[in-house]
Amino acid sequence: KKKIMIKKKKLKILISLIGCVILLFQYQIEKNKNFIYKFYNLEYKIKKCNINNIKVGSFIYAAKLAKPAVVNIKSVYILKQNTRIPGSNHPMDDLFKEFFDDIKPKKKKKNNRNQHRYASGSGVIISENGYIVTNNHVINEANRIEVILNNNKKYIAKLIGKDTSTDLALLKIDEKNLPYLKFGNSNDLKIGEWILAVGNPFKLNSTVTTGIVSAKARNIRLINDKMSIESFIQTDAAVNTGNSGGALVNLQGELVGINTGIATSTGTFSGYSFAIPSSLVQKVTKDLKKHGIVQRVMLGIVITNLNADLAERKELNIFKGVYIMNVKKNGIGYLAGLKKGDVIIEIDKTKINNTAQLQEKIATCEPGDKIALKFYRKKQIKTIIASFEKKIYKKESKKIKNTITIEGGVFENIDKSTQEKLNITNGARIKKINPGKWKKSRIPKDFIILAIDHEDIEDIFHLEKILKNKKGGILIEGFNKKNKRFYYGINW
Repeated sequence: KKKIMIKKKKLKILISLIGCVILLFQYQIEKNKNFIYKFYNLEYKIKKCNINNIKVGSFIYAAKLAKPAVVNIKSVYILKQNTRIPGSNHPMDDLFKEFFDDIKPKKKKKNNRNQHRYASGSGVIISENGYIVTNNHVINEANRIEVILNNNKKYIAKLIGKDTSTDLALLKIDEKNLPYLKFGNSNDLKIGEWILAVGNPFKLNSTVTTGIVSAKARNIRLINDKMSIESFIQTDAAVNTGNSGGALVNLQGELVGINTGIATSTGTFSGYSFAIPSSLVQKVTKDLKKHGIVQRVMLGIVITNLNADLAERKELNIFKGVYIMNVKKNGIGYLAGLKKGDVIIEIDKTKINNTAQLQEKIATCEPGDKIALKFYRKKQIKTIIASFEKKIYKKESKKIKNTITIEGGVFENIDKSTQEKLNITNGARIKKINPGKWKKSRIPKDFIILAIDHEDIEDIFHLEKILKNKKGGILIEGFNKKNKRFYYGINW
């Protein structure tokens, strides 16, 4: 009996232990479930927070800042037959294609002697009051420059200035409180750093692509100017026709470059694109805004890249830097003490490995600046101070006519409010009528001339040019005082 009682007790204890284990196991399962739920819920809240507030330094954050500040630029050309559109036949077209959008002629109308052609690219708003930077080749020699914002509002832009040496141009539209991009420091960009390219390729507005900085200080002989300054940022962000003049931004949403060209054998993106660094863009736009012309300084030296072959021929102990082939007498470099055969290796504590880096550094200097030049001469490293002269260059001011008189008629350009009201971007208004051909025609004062013989009139100067070549009967098309389309046939 005792043995049976002991066995029963042992069995009860075992059953109790098994029960405790089961209860403990169930408790752990419930506890883990709660933990997993809490962790999942926390993770969901974090993700939701990031989506709503947009994490600084992300692709989404940079794109949200950049897209509203990148505009579409439409250049309008009034060309006679067989006239070439500026920039359409670049000397390096077989390798580097400029980013003009498809150029198409306007539908021809009867008796239309001249053609309207269009080229489009991109631009970046750099101030809230309407200053826009783009490539010079996008707007070069255009008769009219139209700017379309991200919200589809359209403006006629004024050309403030352009610089062929860097292929940059500064425009201005009459608007306030615009979204704009702040300049970042392109010198701080690192190889391998993420960047975004924003522009309007193939007429696809506000397109964002990503890539990394592949290289810096590239001179690819893209700019067709004897004083060209090239120190491009090379990236692998996809850009194509229409991207020219668009923004290259870092993940903080700062403007670090202006997209300018691509390396291609097909005419479309093949893996590499090139952008003008913001250090140059900032310098050029500031000068164009203030002086209408870039304030350029020069060292007065002839240079080439130092390589292994040159170092061996000249018996040099260094292999990177800029070799001075010649020094202009009484130039800044000569007066500072530079000589033929010197190798420049540093400017203001910035290492100089090639001519592109030296050009970029000098191009950002102002008249009156002083720079510390470190160079190699006869197996010794030396440092000198070069001082640039304080001469300021100013753009020649031209008096702009607000009105023009043609055969007794006094004409003025169309103001912005009238353009918006009538949904037009061109034309000339008859401000006053004195004795002459216009008075005989009985066309009333304030009539807006939009076209003559179906040829659009851009402004008062274009009107004068067209009428010089007219004889006999001509057809005038425009708006009367009641803002209705009206036609006049007059004898010229």
